[in-house]
Amino acid sequence: MSKLVVYQYPKCSTCRNAVKWLQAAGHELELRHIVETPPTPEELNDLVTKSGLELKKFFNTSGEAYKSLGLKDKLADYTREEQLKLLASNGMLIKRPIVTDGEKVTVGFKEDNYQAAWS
Repeated sequence: MSKLVVYQYPKCSTCRNAVKWLQAAGHELELRHIVETPPTPEELNDLVTKSGLELKKFFNTSGEAYKSLGLKDKLADYTREEQLKLLASNGMLIKRPIVTDGEKVTVGFKEDNYQAAWS
């Protein structure tokens, strides 16, 4: 099995559950602290492209940072490049965990999605 990169926030219970699940499935993990070392705009662009998801799915819409910046109303006015820079500037804006093997990418943690992607 290839090593998976997991962008996560150690205090986040969803991240901890995802890491536990992946370890139980036998994966070797490289854990990256999403706040201390958030992915760059280029890395994010690559992750979004490989995930097949819309960029807005990468925003942590339930988080404090998202709400305090009023992004719900503003995000649509930003270009893709501006959105990527914004995400890269604050790891707390990014929906987590993000898991990738360099080809596939998952965002968030739902056991059935993990079963399909990482089993």
